[in-house]
Amino acid sequence: MPEKISPTKLRIGYAIKLPLSWLQHPFMSSKLTIENIHQIRIIQSLKLDFVYHYPEKSLAAAPSAPPSGDEVLKQIDEAAEYRAQLQQQKSARIEASKARRRSIQKTEKAFSQSFNQLHALMKKLSSQPVTAIEEATELAAKMAEDIVKPDALSMHMIATAQKDQENLYYHALNVSTIAMVLAKNLGLSESQVRLVGFAALFHDIGKLRLPSQIMRKKEPLTQPEQNLLNLHTQYGAELAEKLGDFPPEAIPVLFQHHEYMDGSGFPKGLKGDAIDPLARIVMVVNTFDNLCHPGPGQATRSPHTALSYMYKKMREKLPETELKLLIKQMGVYPPGTLVLLSDERVGMVITVNSDALLQPDIMVYEPDIPRLEAPVLSLADGDIAIDKVLKPQQVPSQVLEYLNPCAQISYHVQGKK
Repeated sequence: MPEKISPTKLRIGYAIKLPLSWLQHPFMSSKLTIENIHQIRIIQSLKLDFVYHYPEKSLAAAPSAPPSGDEVLKQIDEAAEYRAQLQQQKSARIEASKARRRSIQKTEKAFSQSFNQLHALMKKLSSQPVTAIEEATELAAKMAEDIVKPDALSMHMIATAQKDQENLYYHALNVSTIAMVLAKNLGLSESQVRLVGFAALFHDIGKLRLPSQIMRKKEPLTQPEQNLLNLHTQYGAELAEKLGDFPPEAIPVLFQHHEYMDGSGFPKGLKGDAIDPLARIVMVVNTFDNLCHPGPGQATRSPHTALSYMYKKMREKLPETELKLLIKQMGVYPPGTLVLLSDERVGMVITVNSDALLQPDIMVYEPDIPRLEAPVLSLADGDIAIDKVLKPQQVPSQVLEYLNPCAQISYHVQGKK
């Protein structure tokens, strides 16, 4: 437990916390271990009645003689210069955070446009099927533009507050995005990456034939209702076959995306190589997104927990190569993961960069800063790290509300510019 001490008692090596918000001091964090006399002088200039001291985390302070009056004046002058340097570095970090926010906003806009396109074309599927297929082809190609490039990718998390009837579209967009990245990482051609994206957009269209009371039911489904829901794979394939311009290579994805490698899936109980290669890609991604956004009566998992569950509990069901690559591309800390940082702040991973999987971007909880302006820090900067992954129940309610990890988690990809 920390103890309150006067700033006049600070020593080099003390681990402390300043009772100030992030914007009220020049340091990168309110928690720090004092490294030099300049930091002590800066803290003393903040006119605080006390700071929090953590004796168990502090280093042994070497005894030193009290400074003379002239030495104190010199230290104060040098501390002022040091403070200006710190403030400049912090201002640069704040500007970098704002730039990341602008990038996120740009990505959110692109995601919103893709969602609106998907929503509109699905509405045309029954009355204007040829137009709907053409627009879906264009949408998949547009989404794939950054993915098929050889450059590194950033996968952004986008929290969305959706209506129940829109769940199907968010799910389709998620599965399509992640499946295209997985297809690229598997070494598929550009045309195959686009085909996977197209097929994933339509993989659940059979659900459009199901009664709305089943699709919107809040309670767990009865067994007869579940049996009817399972028919969506057959309904989807039948619908696609009736659409003359629907690519025949995509139809197995609609029919087989709930099959499993051990034969325990549906509708045919296919095993191993009997399952279409593109369907195997969508199978893995569909499983992941369904674990994060399950049906009524099922436990919601964070992206981190979902991937862990798939690896530990579902390895016999899922194709090994595709599963391992999915875990790798989502990163050790997938977007949407709650984390405790090394300075004991709580944050949420919002972006994973394919060229630096261990250094994601984190949105940090800062109660004195509005959520829409919350700091977005990159672990690539090197002065903070992830201490551990947190479960939602380990995080105070006000922090959860601020970070909003339980919202619909959607993903969008951005290439490096």
